[in-house]
Amino acid sequence: MSGVKPSPELLAVARRWIDAVPNRRPNELRNLLTEHPYLRFVGTGENELWAGAAIREGIGDFFGAIPELLKHEETFAEAYENDGTGWACMCHELVLAHQPDRSFTIRSTLIFTLEDGAWKIVHRHGSLPFSNLEFVGSEQTAIADLVAAAQNGFSLDQRSGFASIMFTDIVNSSRLAEVMGDRLWSAEVARHFAALRRIIEKGGGQFVKSLGDGTMSSFPSPGDALEAARGIMAASRQSDGPAIVLRIGIHTGDVVQSENDFFGTVVNKAARIATLAHPGEIRVSDATRKMLGETAGLAFTDTVSVPLKGLDGEHLVHRLEWRE
Repeated sequence: MSGVKPSPELLAVARRWIDAVPNRRPNELRNLLTEHPYLRFVGTGENELWAGAAIREGIGDFFGAIPELLKHEETFAEAYENDGTGWACMCHELVLAHQPDRSFTIRSTLIFTLEDGAWKIVHRHGSLPFSNLEFVGSEQTAIADLVAAAQNGFSLDQRSGFASIMFTDIVNSSRLAEVMGDRLWSAEVARHFAALRRIIEKGGGQFVKSLGDGTMSSFPSPGDALEAARGIMAASRQSDGPAIVLRIGIHTGDVVQSENDFFGTVVNKAARIATLAHPGEIRVSDATRKMLGETAGLAFTDTVSVPLKGLDGEHLVHRLEWRE
C-alpha cells in the first residue's frame, strides 16, 4: 500500500456527510452512498447491520429520528486514499436536547470508492465507546500497550526460555467441512479445541492458539508434551462425533515468548514436523528424543533425515510410539 496518502478531499466529503445528520439534509446523506448492492451499514444498535439498496431508501428517516442536538462537535478526524479506495475516521461529541446534562462520543468510520470521478460511501460503521471493564469484566489493553510502547520508543518485554512446542492438525478437514456443512463443522471444531485445551492444561501445558483447524501449544518439558499428545490422540479416537484424525509434531528448544505467544526457529521447526506426520501419527524432533533419553514405554521408530522448509540442512525426525 505504498500509494496511501492523506486525503483532504476525502475528509471534506466525509465531513459533508456527517454534517448532513444534525442539519437534516436527507438527500445529501442518500446521494453520497453508493448505489451498488455491496453497500453496508453498521449502526450502534444491537441489530443494526444492514446491506443493499434499503439503506439508501431509509437513511434519511433513520438519522431524522435522532433528537435535536444541542452540541455536535468534531474531536478527531482523518482521511486517506489509495488509488480508487479511501477511508475516513471521525469522532464527535454529542449533547442531545432531551439529555442536556449528558454528553456522548460517537465514532464513525466511512469507507469510500471512487465511482465516475466521485467518492461514494460503500461502508459506514458507527460506535459508542463502552467500558471493557463493564462489558467483559477486564480491561483489554493489548493494543493500547503496543501503541504506548511505540510512542515511548521501546518494545514490550520479550522473554526467552526452554519449551516443547506442539502443533496439531486435523487431517482432511476440508472434506469433513464439505460433508457436514460449515455451521456443523465449525461447532465440531470448537468442541475439538475445547477438548484439546483441557488435556493440554491438565498436563501442565499452555494452549497458545488455534490455527484454522490446528492448534499450537507449549509445555515446560518434552515428557509433558508427549503425554499430552498421547492423550489427545486417544481422545480423538474415542470421540462421539465424526471421526477426526490428527497429525501431531513436537520440537524442543529455546523459544522467545511475547505476551501469550511464542516465536523463533523452534516454533517453525515444530510446525514443519507436524506436516510430515501421516494421519494418526505423532512425529518428534531428534532434540526432543535426546532430552527424553531412555524412557520406559516409548519407542522412536521410522527415523528419517529430511529437509524442512525455511530451515538449513537435514533434520532427523522420529515417529513416536508407545509400547506396553
